[in-house]
Amino acid sequence: MNKKNYLWPLITMGSLAAGIVLGGFFTKNGAPFSVKEDKGRVKLNKLIDLIEQEYVDNVNTDSIIDMTVNNILAQLDPHSIYISKSEFDEVQNVMKGSFVGIGINYYVLNDTLAVVKPLPGGPSDRAGLKAGDRILYAEKVQLFNQGLSNDSIINLLKGNAGSKALLKVYRKSANKFFDVEITRGEVPLKSVDVAIKVNEKTGYIKINRFAETTYTEFKAGLESLLKQGIEELVLDLRENGGGYMEPAIQIADDFLKGNEVIVKTVNKKGNVKITKASSKGLFTDKKLFVLINENSASASEIIAGAIQDNDRGTIVGRRSYGKGLVQREMYLGDGSAVRLTTARYYTPSGRSIQKPYNDGLDEYNSDLSNRFKSGELYSKDSIHLADSLKFKTTKGRVVFGGGGIVPDVFIPLKNKHGEDAIQLLMKTSLVSYYVFQEIEKERSLLEGLTPAQVADKIYKDPKYFNELKAYLKFSGLTFNLDRHKTNIMFYLVAEYTHQLYDDNAYYNWILQQDIMLQKISTLK
Repeated sequence: MNKKNYLWPLITMGSLAAGIVLGGFFTKNGAPFSVKEDKGRVKLNKLIDLIEQEYVDNVNTDSIIDMTVNNILAQLDPHSIYISKSEFDEVQNVMKGSFVGIGINYYVLNDTLAVVKPLPGGPSDRAGLKAGDRILYAEKVQLFNQGLSNDSIINLLKGNAGSKALLKVYRKSANKFFDVEITRGEVPLKSVDVAIKVNEKTGYIKINRFAETTYTEFKAGLESLLKQGIEELVLDLRENGGGYMEPAIQIADDFLKGNEVIVKTVNKKGNVKITKASSKGLFTDKKLFVLINENSASASEIIAGAIQDNDRGTIVGRRSYGKGLVQREMYLGDGSAVRLTTARYYTPSGRSIQKPYNDGLDEYNSDLSNRFKSGELYSKDSIHLADSLKFKTTKGRVVFGGGGIVPDVFIPLKNKHGEDAIQLLMKTSLVSYYVFQEIEKERSLLEGLTPAQVADKIYKDPKYFNELKAYLKFSGLTFNLDRHKTNIMFYLVAEYTHQLYDDNAYYNWILQQDIMLQKISTLK
C-alpha cells in the first residue's frame, strides 16, 4: 500500500491556494501602474545588477526579487501579499470560478491515474469518462508505471481552450480499453456547494468562497428554494476565507431592505464610502440564520456583520477570523501581482473587526492556536474583547469590534473524548484515498445502490470499520478508534456518499449530525 498517494482534486489546476485565499477580501480592478524613481529604488536595482554581473556563483535573481517583495509586504500587514508569476494563473482561476482543462478529480492508484470523478459539466463529463476509469496514455505518452509527478501529469493533460486531448482509457467495470478525444474547455469551479432543503420549510445554502460566479450561483440556488416554498434560510459561511467584495455585497443586498447599510470603507485619505442595500432584495422578510466559525473571514464577515448590525437575522457559531482590511489587486507587468491593502472596512454600526497585528506576523498567525489554548473554541465565556469596542445594532443590542464577529448563538467545538480530532481525521485525504481504493473493489455493486442502501450496508457489515481501523493503524495513527466507532462510521458513510454521488447527497447525509443546524431547530 503506497501511503504517499493522495488526491489531486484539480487537473483543475491544483489546490485553492489556501494561504492566499484565506482572509482574502479584495476588489479585482487590478491594473498596471508606474512609480517614480528615488535613491532607494535606484540602490535596489544597482544591487541586483551587481549580483548578476559580479557575484562569484550563478544566482537566480528573480527569486531574490520575489523574496525582497515578500519581505517588504510582510512589514505592512498580514494581508498585503505578493502573487508570483507561477502562482498567478492558479489563483486567478480559483477566483474566476472556472479553468481550462479536461476536468477530472483523480488519484494515482498503484502508479496508474484513476478517475475519482469527472467534474460535472466539464469536458471529461461530456466525453463520457466515468469514476474508476484508468487513463493509461495521454497524447501517446504512457502514464502508468512511470512514477510521474503530479505536475508532469497536469502538464500532459492541460492545454488551451479548444485543443484536443487524445486519451487511451481502461474501464475496469466493463473490462475494456478505448480511445477518447476530449476537447479542452472551461470547467466550472463551484463556489456554492449546495442549495437544498433540510426540512419542509428550511433552505440551506453553503458558500465556500466569494468568486466572480458566486452571486449568480447563489441567486439561482435561492430562487430555486423559494419556488420550493421555504420559510427560512440557513446561509453557511463556515470555512469560507473570503474573496471578492462585490458578490458578498450583492448577497447581503438580497437580505436587507432598501437603504440599510451593508458596509463602510475608509481609505488612506480618510474618504468614506458607504454601501447601502437597494430595494430589490429576494429574501428580506423571512427568517435568516448565518453560520460562521473561526475560519470565516473577510467577505464572510461583511455579510455576517451586516446581518447582525441591522438585526436582520441570527448569527450562529463561533467568533470569526477577524479580517477587516480591503486589498486591491495590482499587476506588476511581468505576470505577477500584489494584493495591497488600500482601505479598512467597517460594519454598519461602525465596527472594525480586524484583529490586532502589531505584534508581528507570527503572533497574528498563531491566533487560532491561541483560541484553542484559551478555551475560546469550547466556551463563549473565554472570548475576551475590550469594553471600549462596544457598539450597538439598530435595535440597541450590544456588539463588539476588534477581532471578528462574535455570534449571537455560540456553538462550541465537540471536545468530548477528542471527537473534534476524529472529525478532522475523517475528512483528510488519507481517509478519502482509502475509501477510493475500497470502492474500486466493489464499484459495480455500490453504484447500483441508493445512498440509503450504501449507508445501511456499511453500518451492518463489520468489515468496513475493521478494515479502516487496520489501514489507519498501518498509516501510523494511534487513536483509540473503538472508542469513536459511532462517529467514525458516520463520517465513513459520508466519504463513500461523497465519492459515489453528488454534493446534494453528501450534504443531505452530513447535515444530519450538524450541531449548528440542530441548535437552529430549537430557536424557532
